[in-house]
Amino acid sequence: MSGETQPANGSRQRIDKWLFFTRMVKSRSLAQSHVQSGHVRINGERCSQPSQMVKPGDRVELTLERRDVVLVVRLAGERRGPYEEARLLYEDLSPPGEAKRLTPYEQAIRATGSGRPTKKERRAIDKLMSDED
Repeated sequence: MSGETQPANGSRQRIDKWLFFTRMVKSRSLAQSHVQSGHVRINGERCSQPSQMVKPGDRVELTLERRDVVLVVRLAGERRGPYEEARLLYEDLSPPGEAKRLTPYEQAIRATGSGRPTKKERRAIDKLMSDED
C-alpha cells in the first residue's frame, strides 16, 4: 500500500502526474503522450520519460496546442482538485499577451469574401469590365 500513498509537500513527483494535477492536461494518459512526443522541457532539457521526477523550483516549459506555457513547480500535488487548488502547485511565468496559435482547422477556414471569386462574382466582374469599354 506504500506505493499508493500521496507525496508529502516539497517532495518529488512524476511529471505526468504533476501536469495532470495542475490541470494543464485533461488526463494522465494525455500527459504521458505529451511528454513522450517531446512537448515538455524540464530546466531547459527535453523530457522524454513520463516517469521523470520534478521537484519544487524546477522550471517546466510546456508546448500546448494553442500556446506555450512556462511554469515553476511550487509543490507536488496530492490530487486533481479544483482550479484554485491546482493553481497553488505552480507559478506561471508565461509571457502575457502571447498570440494564441490557430489550429489547422482555423487556418484552413477563409473569411467570407476572401479567396477566389465565385462564378457569379466573375460574371459580375466581366459585366463591369465590358460596360466600361
